[in-house]
Amino acid sequence: MFNTIDSLDVKGKRVLVRLDLNVPAKDGKVTDDTRIRRSTATLTELLERGARVVVMTHFGRPKGRDASFSQKLLLDPLSEAVGQKVSWADDCIGEVALKAVAALKDGEILLLENVRFHPEEEKNDPAFAKQLAALGDLYVNDAFSTAHRAHASTEGLAHLLPAAAGRLMQAELVALTKALETPDKPFAAVVGGSKVSTKLDVLGNLVAKTDYLIIGGGMANTFLFAQGVGVGQSLCEKDMAATALAILDKAKASGCKIILPIDAVVAHEFAENPPTQVVDINHVPDDMMILDAGPASADLIIQEIGKCKTLVWNGPLGAFEVSPFDIATNKVAQAAARMVKTSGLIAVAGGGDTVSALAKAGVEHDFSYISTAGGAFLEWLEGKTLPGVAALLR
Repeated sequence: MFNTIDSLDVKGKRVLVRLDLNVPAKDGKVTDDTRIRRSTATLTELLERGARVVVMTHFGRPKGRDASFSQKLLLDPLSEAVGQKVSWADDCIGEVALKAVAALKDGEILLLENVRFHPEEEKNDPAFAKQLAALGDLYVNDAFSTAHRAHASTEGLAHLLPAAAGRLMQAELVALTKALETPDKPFAAVVGGSKVSTKLDVLGNLVAKTDYLIIGGGMANTFLFAQGVGVGQSLCEKDMAATALAILDKAKASGCKIILPIDAVVAHEFAENPPTQVVDINHVPDDMMILDAGPASADLIIQEIGKCKTLVWNGPLGAFEVSPFDIATNKVAQAAARMVKTSGLIAVAGGGDTVSALAKAGVEHDFSYISTAGGAFLEWLEGKTLPGVAALLR
């Protein structure tokens, strides 16, 4: 198991908290403060318990010190989120940082400048990690979304100070472990997206664990093509056909039922509201492209999920960004959300496109857990050990 902040005596201690506040911004203003608000549970609790909180995070991908990537723009929204003034250090190591930390009193909070202003951060440089560690007595990682990166502030520090997971990291790990490591069966997964090649490891891991694997989006076209189904002008990785067949064989051997579209919404062009047709999957016209799963496919998927107790979802069923190719994703997502409420389905979702698709379907608050961690969520689905998580294990 991993340590949590319950195990730490924080009163009067300098607590280094690694957050992911890499938020969207324009003209020096934060345009979406979701990540800031999600981080407040840990910060508020530590402050109420009398800790001297020192926040570390990164912002963008600067090449060295660059004023356009300064985190100073986070000060006001962070102060507002925690309900008190957040003080500022113009660097994350050295005299400037040490002096700012020394000025903190119990129950006060400080934001350090961008850890990525130092190239040693991403190299997980031991000397840099030691300089960070000099600022604190305890280390709390509340940035699951960066846990797949072995950087100084996400992994190196955990070996130098008593370390624990913050509340956001804790909630993420509990939800994800329950869904993938010890799921209530039957267990289904929806995996969508455009390319099989980007989700090979995900598919390989899930066919060995799930009872139903529902494949959608452009990936489904590759599986259909591999089985001799004509997909017209659709997005399709023809060179991945042998790989798709190997995944189908692996699924058969492990008793996993793979569900592919049985009908499709097709059009001549990928554009907003073009003329469309619904066709049987075996009758896709040569001059048209599949842009969404059809209504019969959506009904079949809902029927199969209805047999299950656990659902993991990563990726849309069609080109959901453009209407009307979001219909299947919306319909299935809304049905899964109803099952969470009515039949106790545990539904966990994650990945950038997935979060957007579920928000578009209006169910972003109705799943059991939605992870905003893109790369980390994907690597977790692949069954990989995340360095930032491994470092927190007792």
